Amino acid sequence: MAPKEDMLPPGWEDLDRQMGQLFMMGFDGTTVSPQIRSLIEDYHLGSVLLSAKNLKCNSTLLPFPLLEKFRAAEEATRLVLELQNIARDAGHPVPLLIVLDQENGGVNSLYDEIYIRQFPSAMGVAATGSKSLAHEVAVATAQELKAVGINWILGPVLDVLTNARNQPLGVRTTGDDPQEASQYGVQFMKGYQQAGLATCGKHFPSYGNLEFLGSHADVPIITESLEQLSLNALIPFRNAINHGLDAMMVGGVSMSSAGMNVMHACLSDQVVEELLRKDLKFEGVVVSECLEMEALTHNIGVGGGTVMAKNAGCDVVLLCRSFPVQQEAINGLKLGVENGIIGRARIEESLRRVLDLKARATSWEQALNPPGLLSLTQMQPSHTNLSTRAYNDSITVMRDKSNLLPLSNLIDPCEELLLLTPLVKPLAASAVTLSVNESAHGGGNPSSWEQTSSVMSGESVFKELGRSLSRQRNGRVLHTSYTSNGVRPIHEDLVKRASAVIVVTADGYRNKYQQSFAKHISLLCQFHDSSSGERREKPLIVVSVSSPYDFAMDFSIGTYVCTYDFTETALQALVKVLYGELTPTGTLPGSISRSQKIHQSRQHWLVENWNEERDANALDALLEAMRDDCPQGQRSEVLGATSSSFLLRKEDIDEAHFVVRNSSTQALYGFCATYFFRSSGTGVIGCLIVDPARRKLSIGHSLHSRAIRSLLQRKGMKRFQLGSRLPGIYLGIPTVSSVERKRLRQWFANLGWNTSLSRPVCSVVLRNLTTWTPPDGLTATLQNADVVYDLVYGWNFARTVLDHIKTNARQGVADIYRIALGGAPHCGIIRAKRPSDDMILGSVVVYNERSPLAEYMPVLRATHTPVGGISSPVISPCADDYSTVMQGLILLAIRQIRRFNANAVVMDCVDGDGNFDCLSSMGFSMLHSFEEVNCDAATWTMLHPS
Repeated sequence: MAPKEDMLPPGWEDLDRQMGQLFMMGFDGTTVSPQIRSLIEDYHLGSVLLSAKNLKCNSTLLPFPLLEKFRAAEEATRLVLELQNIARDAGHPVPLLIVLDQENGGVNSLYDEIYIRQFPSAMGVAATGSKSLAHEVAVATAQELKAVGINWILGPVLDVLTNARNQPLGVRTTGDDPQEASQYGVQFMKGYQQAGLATCGKHFPSYGNLEFLGSHADVPIITESLEQLSLNALIPFRNAINHGLDAMMVGGVSMSSAGMNVMHACLSDQVVEELLRKDLKFEGVVVSECLEMEALTHNIGVGGGTVMAKNAGCDVVLLCRSFPVQQEAINGLKLGVENGIIGRARIEESLRRVLDLKARATSWEQALNPPGLLSLTQMQPSHTNLSTRAYNDSITVMRDKSNLLPLSNLIDPCEELLLLTPLVKPLAASAVTLSVNESAHGGGNPSSWEQTSSVMSGESVFKELGRSLSRQRNGRVLHTSYTSNGVRPIHEDLVKRASAVIVVTADGYRNKYQQSFAKHISLLCQFHDSSSGERREKPLIVVSVSSPYDFAMDFSIGTYVCTYDFTETALQALVKVLYGELTPTGTLPGSISRSQKIHQSRQHWLVENWNEERDANALDALLEAMRDDCPQGQRSEVLGATSSSFLLRKEDIDEAHFVVRNSSTQALYGFCATYFFRSSGTGVIGCLIVDPARRKLSIGHSLHSRAIRSLLQRKGMKRFQLGSRLPGIYLGIPTVSSVERKRLRQWFANLGWNTSLSRPVCSVVLRNLTTWTPPDGLTATLQNADVVYDLVYGWNFARTVLDHIKTNARQGVADIYRIALGGAPHCGIIRAKRPSDDMILGSVVVYNERSPLAEYMPVLRATHTPVGGISSPVISPCADDYSTVMQGLILLAIRQIRRFNANAVVMDCVDGDGNFDCLSSMGFSMLHSFEEVNCDAATWTMLHPS
């Protein structure tokens, strides 16, 4: 939406001057370069991005007496003032916007050990549990930047860490809870604004759940649908907009989901104009991701990308450093206007937004008179106290099962303490794309505008940690590092020698060698005492100094401490906690922490084992009550299910079902079905239902607790799954409506399930089969594809089919195929094969109402008409065209079902990651949708001790 003003202020008639204000550009070097001078003087550049490469202090190269004269803050103030003077002398009507990334923690572009304070990362601040502290930290951060002349901060980070696995953001977010991220994001934003900085939320529409591809020329993908994003990831963005966010950075990620197929978000009008402007009603400045990123230059080119970004609705285009590329972008924009691709109205609309932002963020009086070191000196005492308080309050002891803390109670000063730390790179400064690249590719040259800053090298910080530990305990500390080479003989010797061990991990969740190293050391700390003949454990403390998820859910590590940063201030607070001088009060933000606080020992209801003879009729009555309770117009997942639907009676699957019942009336108040698949070591909760009239009475909690305890007793238990594909009644958390979905997700999250790692699965239906015809062109497409199809029955084909399933399918699918192989002639398997080598590219089960599989798929009876079934499509990664193979399998299955004289087709156990699009194009509609959740067995060992 354009601002209301129709006329530009005087002096803005020139097109070149207008266009210059619509770029943000960076440069190399710690002094004004000829290139940045030319951009300001000749191209009227309106915003300059400063990063660590512009603000490094060279004091380490100077003689000691001169150190005080060369402070980074002083140099930064001088640099910013020179840039503003160049703009004024060049006739700029308004000052430059000077932009900086300063997220705190390890992500600081400006660092000065004397004048600029270090504060915790976003997650570290959230760990304090204090919104007011978040506001204070933001104000202090902004005051320091304002003092050196910065007027625009690239923050706050508003991403929700909906998938903690392999994500580059880590502690730069406040966690996986959208409400927490929203609340802290607004406090950070208001703090920055209170101190006079313009704000820029990032990274819209979300970097919290990215799928990584294999090439530097590719970009990470957001696979969540708009509905999923709206219910979770977009909440903090929406809330910040409602509270007056000044600007929004739109990322360069691609999006691929139902209704959204975008190569680069910041170049898409679907994302900028439709989603951000119209749906979220954002009226501020929109900033693009850096158009110099490799994937964009490779796919589109900077000139074309600039035109696309402007047409998509971006107001300011970011280009980080290459002068020829920056010129190319400016010339591309001018050419786009001259050729009529971009209208002058759009240029002027963006210009009004930028000028409005400048009017609120700066003036020539402010720009030419930065307060500098005098102001920073006055702030220093209060900001130092705030930094110490924030770090002290953030340290989190997630577990201390054996009461090892404080260490002073365990080892004497004469005994030796061993500190093991990883060899890590210098502390990373702002690094969105750099982090993405490193996460996806294990390193490499950054293609982003965000570069690495060294607050202090990781090795230096850890050496200082060792010295602090030694000083604090007045005893000897043995300190050595470890690498991806694992546990070496020197480590083993030191472990034997020491009386207690501290292992530090830094982002071990992505650097798996660190997790493996810590686990190996844990085993070495368990030893057999030859003098007493007893098994003993040497005290071991694992400290995560970056992502807290390293061992968040691994309870084999009994004492686990999180600092969220490995800045010196954070590690000073850690030392105080380890020796009992500071009582830790921090808590991990988000759902994991909440789940660990649930006190599971209360069992308000007596839970009994299911007895088929006694409870079958009562369960049928409970299922009927569930169906009756379903709102009109919504489908109940138990439609067609009976008490016998839950009974598999398979030799390799152990069943244990539980009930809460009224022993007098025999009525069931709740039912839980569990299955243990021995072949994979997976324990499954296949159903958990409570009488609608008796909800919110802890019946569900009691059933869940008993189910988990029962499954933990199974020999070979490796992982848990919420949702069962066999029997196919509840495939996971039902998603009947957005409100109910949110409530159920929260309920299961409070029980300990990490619902942020869920994956969609659904059942679909094709009605009016007698009149159905394939989509235009589908038959011809299949005929042209280099794939052949066949229909097979019986165990003669078991080996090749099950090998294909084993390598390509999820838990439970193989059991469905085994039933199908033994169910001829009412069950069959359609295969898609490559003619050249007979390799199976895809398969699907097809069956009718008389097949043995139909007994376990009550969804088949949900249409109240003669129906055939399709189940569990499995497509190999080797298939060149996923959709074509899938549609070919489904088309042949439909033709087979027509021979059964069926009027409809129900397809169950469909993975929802993108499959629904190709099915809906064939006429299928959604019947039921679910969220399947998996987790390691270790998740429950603390919540449900044996």
